[in-house]
Amino acid sequence: MEILSEYLQTDHWLSRVDPRLKLGVALILLVLVLTHQGFIFPWLITAAALVLLFQMRIPFKAYLIRLLEPLFIIFMLVLLKTLFTGQDVLASFSLWGWTLAVHPDGLLEGLRLGSRIIGAVSIVTILSFCTSFTHFMAGLSWFKVPQSLIEILMFAYRYIFVLLEEAQVIYQAQKNRFGYVTLARGFQSFGTLTGSLILKVFEHSQNVSVSMVQRGYDGNLPLMKHRSFKRGEILASCGWVAVFGILWKITR
Repeated sequence: MEILSEYLQTDHWLSRVDPRLKLGVALILLVLVLTHQGFIFPWLITAAALVLLFQMRIPFKAYLIRLLEPLFIIFMLVLLKTLFTGQDVLASFSLWGWTLAVHPDGLLEGLRLGSRIIGAVSIVTILSFCTSFTHFMAGLSWFKVPQSLIEILMFAYRYIFVLLEEAQVIYQAQKNRFGYVTLARGFQSFGTLTGSLILKVFEHSQNVSVSMVQRGYDGNLPLMKHRSFKRGEILASCGWVAVFGILWKITR
């Protein structure tokens, strides 16, 4: 499980904060970011996340890896908004028989939505760097998230690494047998790998069901117990929410 927990910091002050408070603050900040109508506040959130990132000594590369997919989504969103949304036309051109126009107001709208995505992803990324998965699940349970959903997430988190290891073994065996020397053979090998993993999923699910029933599983997974809230952590959390709430109001 070191692939996702490699950069988890347990000796940082933010890691020692009660996960319920971190979840609550993160949810409030997400609401503020997603409801903001300008550019400034999401970038302030991103800047604060970067400061925490460097304080926790998380490699910047790890942060960028988590931003790759959101950045691609933002690129496509800005492109589509610029070319197909808006009233003002800055320039137009033809491409393969299609007439496309550049809309500056569409570009601004795309950048505004992109800033929200960056801000929201930064919040979730910092939360993942300072909160272990078990603490995160325990916090969700305290917030009365359905128990069935939590159990599904815990099983998925546990066996995604098992399937990843098996996928790596199958891929390496295929690669040693020249399974990816050509594009056609690569697609065929990838299809075989996917089919093998699907069969492994069913096999693991049946084995887990049988083993848990034999061990007295009654439909409830025991989660860790929460300690009492600390007054200092509550006051600090309220202070952070108040500061960002004021910034949200000012930058609207």
